[in-house]
Amino acid sequence: MILGVAFYVIATSLINLVGDYLFQTKVNAETATVREMATRFAQQFARGDAELLYEDALAAGRSLEGRLLILDMDGKVQIDTFSQYNGWRLGHPEVISVLSGQEYDYGFHLQSGGQTSETRALFDFLRNTQTGQQWVGYFTAALISNNSRLGVVLYSVSVQDMVDNLRAMQDRMLLYFFAVALAVLVTTLVFSRIITNPIAALTEGIKRMGRGDLSGRVEVHGIDEMARLAETFNQMSEKLEHLDASRNEFVSNASHELKTPLATMKILLESMLYQDDMPAELRKEFLGDINKELDRLSQIVTDLLTLVQSDTHEYKLSRKNVLLRDLVDETLHRLEPLAQEREQRLEFSAESECPLFADPVKIEQAIYNLVENALKYSPAGGQVQVRLWQEGKTAVLEVTDCGPGIPKKDQPHIFDRFYRVDKARSRATGGNGLGLSIVHQAVVMHEGSVSVRSEEGHGSTFRMELPLAE
Repeated sequence: MILGVAFYVIATSLINLVGDYLFQTKVNAETATVREMATRFAQQFARGDAELLYEDALAAGRSLEGRLLILDMDGKVQIDTFSQYNGWRLGHPEVISVLSGQEYDYGFHLQSGGQTSETRALFDFLRNTQTGQQWVGYFTAALISNNSRLGVVLYSVSVQDMVDNLRAMQDRMLLYFFAVALAVLVTTLVFSRIITNPIAALTEGIKRMGRGDLSGRVEVHGIDEMARLAETFNQMSEKLEHLDASRNEFVSNASHELKTPLATMKILLESMLYQDDMPAELRKEFLGDINKELDRLSQIVTDLLTLVQSDTHEYKLSRKNVLLRDLVDETLHRLEPLAQEREQRLEFSAESECPLFADPVKIEQAIYNLVENALKYSPAGGQVQVRLWQEGKTAVLEVTDCGPGIPKKDQPHIFDRFYRVDKARSRATGGNGLGLSIVHQAVVMHEGSVSVRSEEGHGSTFRMELPLAE
């Protein structure tokens, strides 16, 4: 609509400009002609040489393909090259204007049946469609001789050709307008379909997502904004689907982890309940096993609450200026009894104090989990190395064990919740698959990163990077 209206306005303006130009050119040319004839006829009219005046006027009218009339000061026609109005008194506005003192004047009239109608505006003739009518221009000039006004010369000439040309131009512009409007309409429909189809597909994908179907994807075409929007939607759908699957897996794994110690305690309690003559030592052993299962159950619940708080951003970091080297020292001191129990060597080397602006509780928990895992999965009599140094504005902590290593296929998943490389070995060591997830959460909350390098049979090295305090 905007393009069509703009084209119509431009076309109308162009027609007006062309019409004004043709009109002004015609007026200038014919006005110069009639003034020249008035100068030539004035002397003859003053001498009263009617015959010579008539012959000259007739010849001029033929050469100009128009009609010449010579009137006296009373407006009475003295000479008419068409010999029709001789002796008539004419009251045309152009004649009256010159008789009243103007040197020259002009006007346009619509003639019908040999008579003249009222004067109209210039572009009114564009709306004239009646047959037997034509537009005629009247150009008048004063007959002046020796500074004395003698009469008026009226030159009448058809301007229908100019009108026809303007009509033809108007018709072509109107045709072009409809052609452009049709082209714009078709183009708009095509492009609107191109634009609305992806929107409709995206809307349908959102509706499916609202119904709980997170597997839907939108086809991506091109590289424009809609394509980028479709790609973003697909990425969001994929993440939501993965998140939903992770949530279901998390609930399933949590239920299983919580159910296992409960089932174990139930068996132990039922054994004690239905064996009246159970020896005291065996009863004490069962109670010790129940106590261990309760500790395990408590640890699982604590770890789950820690992860849930991190996910929901309920946990607020209590940051303060601390030295990472001191946190590692304190953590290793707490784990020294475990290393001694397994006759393992726990070595620590620090090249820098590595000042941090961090939550010491979360960082200590991450260090504790990494070192405890290294001790658990290293054989008795083995060695665990802990190294700390600074790289630019980053503190780097590496924990290296001498355990069985982690297969390549499992390494991308070891920070997932409840993930175990060897479930039997993990349960034997008391692991619940949440320790490394807690490490990952704590490091990410501090804008850091954690990774692993490992080969089967050659141990594993966990690398934790944290930004230094500014």
